[in-house]
Amino acid sequence: MHHTTHVPARQGRYWEIDAVRGLAVVLMVFFHLMWDLGYLRLSIISVFTPAWQFFARGIGSTFTFLLGVSVAVRYAQPRTKEKPWLAPMMRRGALIFGYGMLVTLATYLVVGNEFVVFGILHMQGIALIVAALAVRLPAWLSAALGLVMIGVGLWLNTLTVPYPWLIWLGLTEQGRSMVDYYPLLPWAGFALLGVAFGLLAYRGRVPPIQSSSMSIRASIRALRFLGKHSLPIYLLHQPLLLSALILWVLMAR
Repeated sequence: MHHTTHVPARQGRYWEIDAVRGLAVVLMVFFHLMWDLGYLRLSIISVFTPAWQFFARGIGSTFTFLLGVSVAVRYAQPRTKEKPWLAPMMRRGALIFGYGMLVTLATYLVVGNEFVVFGILHMQGIALIVAALAVRLPAWLSAALGLVMIGVGLWLNTLTVPYPWLIWLGLTEQGRSMVDYYPLLPWAGFALLGVAFGLLAYRGRVPPIQSSSMSIRASIRALRFLGKHSLPIYLLHQPLLLSALILWVLMAR
């Protein structure tokens, strides 16, 4: 007799998490297209109105909430607790923060004094580590801490100081303007809310081996693809959009 070793089928991903993240990617690209059109003076639409800024913050908070959900889901997977947990999360967080520093450099070269000091990638890199620490807490405590962070952050964001050292926390420097700004307070609080939601909604569940009928639809598959590749899309879409628009302007002359 031949001895065979049973290899469990690889678990899939929750289609709804990837799909919602993919929808956020679509909305993000649309917002940045509107920003680019205004920046190049190809449109009279201003994305700095309260409505547009609320739209943009909604997208950013969705990404951050889903980051927390994903951390909780990953922690709940079988055998995760038997493997090193915090070190890989810290490496991933540091990588995302490093990408944020590349954005800082790129925006400094492109837009000058309005460059990104602490944007969404900086925040999410640290928020990922915070979420990885919080995932061992009761869900109610993660939610409470997230709400406190959001409340304190909304208050801090109304204050300004004459120095730049606390920009990362939520205290803006007087006279400074940035094209992207997501301080830890309040925005990392959404990651803790995501952790709480993930612990409650996905506890005891494992990702399906095969996709559900909903996830087989072409539109959902497209959103899932975008959601799975949200980070490279974020890094590449703005240079591509700006290059395409500048090329279009040059060709139209």
